[in-house]
Amino acid sequence: MRLGYNTNGLPHHRLKDAIPLLAEEGYESVGLTLEAGALDPYEEPDVLKRQMQSVRSLLERHQMASVIETGARYVLNPRLKHDPTLMDPDPVRRAIRVDFLKRSIDIAVELRADCVSFWSGILRDQASESEGLERLRGALIPVIEHAERLSMPLAFEPEPGMFIDTFARFSKLDEQINHPLFDLTVDIGHVHCLEDGTISSHLQKWAPRVRNLHIEDMVRGVHEHLMFGQGTIEFEPVIQVLEDLKYQGGLHVELSRHGHMGAEAVNRSMAFLKPMLSHKKPS
Repeated sequence: MRLGYNTNGLPHHRLKDAIPLLAEEGYESVGLTLEAGALDPYEEPDVLKRQMQSVRSLLERHQMASVIETGARYVLNPRLKHDPTLMDPDPVRRAIRVDFLKRSIDIAVELRADCVSFWSGILRDQASESEGLERLRGALIPVIEHAERLSMPLAFEPEPGMFIDTFARFSKLDEQINHPLFDLTVDIGHVHCLEDGTISSHLQKWAPRVRNLHIEDMVRGVHEHLMFGQGTIEFEPVIQVLEDLKYQGGLHVELSRHGHMGAEAVNRSMAFLKPMLSHKKPS
């Protein structure tokens, strides 16, 4: 297991500063949220190429793994957060998100990232659940085909408030997709927020499918990413089950609303989580 940090929590840092900062604090992986000014997939090709070369060099120098995160708020629409999505009723607008995800896959390949992480989006019209699933399945086909051509794993994240918000709904989608490159991003806080039962039991059930993990504190029933110790999650059993399961991927802190205290949040998160990681404990 590699403790990491999502750059959506460092929005005021250049990537050339953020990556060394995380490495110096002891993080071993980085969730790279593609954003305006940070590996923007719609940047001029020569500029993007130089950025990718620079980021890949930094990751290699600091021996850090990476995943590509696609949850930037306004990268596709300067007026509406996370718009358009794969759930948009307009196929032309869905195609914009599909194109973004394809470009994200291309960047992931260049950076040798572990996977590309993404979500469904909100269902904003009156489509039924079966219609919504069919809409999402259709939008995902070209994304999965592109990932297959490039052998890049995909990690789908159930997200509170979105069409696919729980493991139960992911299961329905997964039955329709049924592809070896289509797996899961699991956010520990989201599980605590929405799911019945313990976080550990869900991790045990879905362990073979987990490509990417997010972690932060949260209060049950309230989708707000909190600094560790400010919510109601018991973290030691979560870390223990991940170690028991021999999870080998990234466990990325996601504090996207803490950019105003970015460096402090990076430090405090490491201080909270490091003692729980057995391979980090002194002998």
